Amino acid sequence: MKKFKVLTQFVKDASSETKDVQTYLFVREYISKYQLTIDITSQPTKNKLVEITTTLKFADKDDNAKKSYFELVYIAIVKLDEDLKEKKEIEKIILCEVQKEIQPKIEKAFTDLINNSGFEKVTVKDIDFDKLYNSRFN
Repeated sequence: MKKFKVLTQFVKDASSETKDVQTYLFVREYISKYQLTIDITSQPTKNKLVEITTTLKFADKDDNAKKSYFELVYIAIVKLDEDLKEKKEIEKIILCEVQKEIQPKIEKAFTDLINNSGFEKVTVKDIDFDKLYNSRFN
């Protein structure tokens, strides 16, 4: 049984930056080397509500002068069950279970941002939140 309910979710901020045409043309050939990073934070509010912020960044980690930058900040407001007390269980819900529920919308929003920036062949999909969660302990 699910121990949380996503009350609402929305894009808080979306950013795409490409300096000029020369940068765009360079990035178009190099974008397959870009790396996705994900940062998840949470802020408790009243009445067992939690504001979960998931930030996706797609960027060039190499030292290229010409680069584009893409970032999406996505918010989910979640109500946790009253009987949830165990910190580890709450952490897993925030970092895995909620992420898997909002995943289709967050992946579509980020893919649309990148595609609408002129990079049509890029898709963000199948993020394995369980694997990411478990990798924190290795």
